[in-house]
This record gives sequence, structure tokens and C-alpha cells, in this order.
Amino acid sequence: MKKIFIFSFFVAFVALIINLTTSISSKSEIHPLTHSWEKAVPFQGIPEGLASLKSKDCGTCHQEYYKEWLTSTHAHAWTDVQFQAEIKKESSPYMCINCHIPLENQQEYLIKGLINGDIYQPVKEKNEHFDKALQDEGINCVSCHVRNNAIIGVKGLRAPHKVVKDPEFLSESLCIGCHNANYKINKELVCTFETGDEWKVGPYNGKKNCISCHMQTIDRELVKGFGHKKSHFHNFPGSGIPKVKGETVAMLLGFGFYPSKISDFYFKGDTINFYFKVKNEFAGHKVPTGDPERFFTFEFKIFDSENNIVFEKEDRIGEEWEWYPEAKKLSDTNLPPREERTFSIKYPLLKKGKYHLEILAKKHRMTLKDVQYNKLGDNYPISREVYKKEFPFSVR
Repeated sequence: MKKIFIFSFFVAFVALIINLTTSISSKSEIHPLTHSWEKAVPFQGIPEGLASLKSKDCGTCHQEYYKEWLTSTHAHAWTDVQFQAEIKKESSPYMCINCHIPLENQQEYLIKGLINGDIYQPVKEKNEHFDKALQDEGINCVSCHVRNNAIIGVKGLRAPHKVVKDPEFLSESLCIGCHNANYKINKELVCTFETGDEWKVGPYNGKKNCISCHMQTIDRELVKGFGHKKSHFHNFPGSGIPKVKGETVAMLLGFGFYPSKISDFYFKGDTINFYFKVKNEFAGHKVPTGDPERFFTFEFKIFDSENNIVFEKEDRIGEEWEWYPEAKKLSDTNLPPREERTFSIKYPLLKKGKYHLEILAKKHRMTLKDVQYNKLGDNYPISREVYKKEFPFSVR
């Protein structure tokens, strides 16, 4: 009798759970994807005349382009260990990958909608066209140059594959599609890449754009053996901080550095008044820009004749954020185009001898604390020197 009671209770409990689940499911709605950043670029077939969509195969003919792209940030957009650490977090929604692997061909699952509009409940469907090798290439040739089974170019030159001339598509608007993603997903998660907005309100809008600086025009062979033509550099130089230790990456430096003069000698009791001006005179957007974790440091040190540090000071340019319990910007000292900032040091000279002042400016991808938090290891490149100079002087 006891067994029958227990079994009956179990059946009733299971029925209750099924009814509750059905009730919840009946209230669920599948919301369509409406924002551009929620969607991947639709599936692209292989254009006639090509063997595949892989950049490696494009490089068979376009050798210089391929070499340039290989060490670019774009090539590491998916394999970057920092990004991989970020998307493994429970707080990371699915759509972060749409800038890092923008093609449906590169994504293991296709997102068909959101349950009740919740970004953490995407409706997934296995992608029968998923290409792992293509995924590992991140932002590759196809990301920008293939649509509707054709190669898109700016000149429409004759080629052994189908080419469609569309310079408007390959304009700065394509760059801004990813480099101006500025959304507050929820109170703890924001995507704040405002480079496009910074350029639009800056002094170079209509005069220069992303391509002018980050894809400068050079004269070289598009295809080996077919003569030189004007084309664009495909390394997309920016911060110059590599994603892989040991790689050499091209760099663009938006800042100009202007130290004040320093005397060869001073008298005991004098005070050094030194100024160091930093000006954003080359970039059409703020510096730094993009990822809010980026920043610059400026170290000022005075060494005595025995190389002991007798004075040191550090200044910083960049944003500071609080990420929890709510994401909010605490400060922003990024430099807009053509603006400048001056750092100063004052040091009383109380002892005779020989000295030198050292200035060191560095770009940073993130802080050491963030590296440790994301468990990126000691070999992940996070900074690069951009300016270093010494000024010797003596005190009599």
C-alpha cells in the first residue's frame, strides 16, 4: 500500500511539473532580430572562379594583401585570447561574435530569434554550412569583399573571378558598422565603441576617413607579375600592440609629443620646471579610441649619477569605468582631434651632481589587473612603448 502511495505521488508530481512547464512555454514568444548587431552577414557562396572563401586561398594570387592581413588585428579577431576569455563569461551575450566572425558561414549556430526578446535566450539552429577554418580567420577577405556570390572591388578590374564594382559599399560606412557599436545591453553590460561618432563630429569628416589613415594608398602589384597599381594597405594599423607575442605589427600614432627645453646645468637650490605637451594632431577620432580599456601612460623620472630614482611621476590619458554592480564611465581624458594636454613636473635641486630626466610614453591594451582577472597569462602583449627620451643635466 505504501509503494502504491509513493508511486501515485510521484506521478502527480511529474504531471505538475509538465503542466507548469507547458504553462511557461505557452507564455513564451519568439521575438525577431531587429538590430543590425544582432545578425550575422547572410550565408555567402563561393564566387565563380574561386576555390574557397578562405583568405589563405585569396593569398595564392594576392600575396601582398595576404601577408599584410596575417598580422592584422582583424586576422586575430576570433582567436584573440582576450576575446575568447570574454565570450566564455556567462554575462556575454551571443551577438558579440557578430563583429568578430561576421559571416553566417563562420558561426556554428544560426540565431533565429530571441525568446521573449531576451538576448540570453537565443533560438539556435545548427548551421549546416559552418566552416571552422573560416571561423578561425576572424575578419577575413570575405568579410568585406564578398556579397551575393561575387567579389566586391573599388575598381571592377578584369579577373578570373566575378567582380562587382561598388566603392560605396567599401567606404568608411563598412568600417563603422563594427567600429561604432555603442549600446547598453543591460545595467552590467555595455558595448561602447564610439570611433565612428567621434570622427563624424571631428574636423576631418568629409576630408579624411577610416581608409585614408588605416588603409593608406600604396603602389604595388595586386597580383604578382601583372604590374604595379595603386591599392590600399591591408594591415589596418592602429595601436600597434600585437595579439600574439613576437609578432611585429604596424602602428599609427595619433599623438605628437613636445617636450620643453631643459638646461645643461643648474645651480643647487634651483627648481626644474619641465613641461611635456601631448597633442592629438594626426587622428580623426579621439586617442585612445574604441575599447574603453585602452589608455596611455606618461612616466617622468629623474635619476642621479648612480642611477637611483630621485623623482618620479606618472600621468594618464584614457577612460576609467566601474563595471559592477552597474556599468558606468567614471572619467574620460581621451584627447579629441587637434586638442592637446600638457603635463608638468617641478623638482627642487638640493644636491650637486649629474642627473638625467627620462620620459617614457606607452600605449596599453588593458591593465595588469584585467589580464589577471581574465587569466590571459604572462605572454599576452598588453602594451607598447611609443616615446622615450633622456635629458642629461648637472647641478653645480
